[in-house]
Amino acid sequence: MKRRIFLQLGLVTLACASVGMPAWAQDEIKIGLILPMTGTYTTTGRQIEAAVKLYMAEHGDVVAGKKIELIVKDDTGVADVAKRVAQELIVNDKITVMAGFGTTPLPLAVAPLATRAKIPAVVMGAATSSVTEASPFIARTSTTLPQSAVAMAEWSAKNGLKKIVTLVSDFAPGVDAEKAFSGAFVAQGGTVENLRVPAANPDYSPFLQKVADIKPDALFVFVPSGIGAQFMKQFVERGLDKSGIQLIGTGDVTDDDLLNGMGDVALNVVTAHYYSADHDSPENKAFVAAFKKANGGRRPNFMAVGGYDGMHLVYEALKKTNGEGGEALIEAMKGMNWVSPRGPMSIDAETRDVIHNIYIRKVERKDGELYNVEFDTIPNVKDPVKAAKSK
Repeated sequence: MKRRIFLQLGLVTLACASVGMPAWAQDEIKIGLILPMTGTYTTTGRQIEAAVKLYMAEHGDVVAGKKIELIVKDDTGVADVAKRVAQELIVNDKITVMAGFGTTPLPLAVAPLATRAKIPAVVMGAATSSVTEASPFIARTSTTLPQSAVAMAEWSAKNGLKKIVTLVSDFAPGVDAEKAFSGAFVAQGGTVENLRVPAANPDYSPFLQKVADIKPDALFVFVPSGIGAQFMKQFVERGLDKSGIQLIGTGDVTDDDLLNGMGDVALNVVTAHYYSADHDSPENKAFVAAFKKANGGRRPNFMAVGGYDGMHLVYEALKKTNGEGGEALIEAMKGMNWVSPRGPMSIDAETRDVIHNIYIRKVERKDGELYNVEFDTIPNVKDPVKAAKSK
């Protein structure tokens, strides 16, 4: 009887210990990929998921001697759902890393969980500057809107534009883009008028009519990933494509995934961004070819490269920690650098944010297709908001 009691106590102790065991101490590494696989931002989720799976197919599913298991969860683009899914992944699946996060509210909702559980969260999509400040366990491989917006403002001033209207989606990344562009353009002697469109079920028509009435030299636009085609359709319907107003913006508006469907109206649109499927490098040519082959000819966009680089960051950091997660893993990510399909990039050791080139591009037709063709490069751009804070 005593022996049976001791044996039962031993089994209970062992079970309790295994429940409390950190995920990184186990024989496999689970990555929870939290993405909008349904809803408004489905294209974002599909692009990131496809790129993550492509990286794993190319680099294998064993790192530091441990099997990698990818668990994809649909957050539907809703913050409360993302938070619930993240909690389930932490408690039930005992993940080592969280990743994905297509729009800003999602990593902000999950950030407190990442901090408490000491689980790194790799942001592959959301672009509001403040995201990495929400938790010391967040690192980002997408971009920040101010990186592109400031570059676009400086290009506009150098190219003789004096009066510009900004039109942005009225949520955090749109406000980021508006403030960064306006501040930089006004500092160069220009004038700006700002318009904001409700982020939910946007109707651009009345705002585009205001733009037509104002008659600026250019219209600067930010729309969330996947919404560019809707904006361009209404831009044409309001006749702004024939108004002489130059259309400029961040690269979201001429999303590579949707660009061919926009038609000739997109020609000559000038944008600033960190990735184009037309980027001329051996790394990108290989990436685009492999992505198309694995996805029925579909072209990768900027969300895809954020997912691809996010997996590279996770894999290489795990190699440095020999499979250990937690604080050791997020520390290993700081300062890491590599050559991405987008060009050279690194993770800022202080802010855990991305440092990369920003390219000025114009939509052109090449071999019967529309592409964002790069014609100027601003190298090694840090997030301007954080850079200003550190001064």
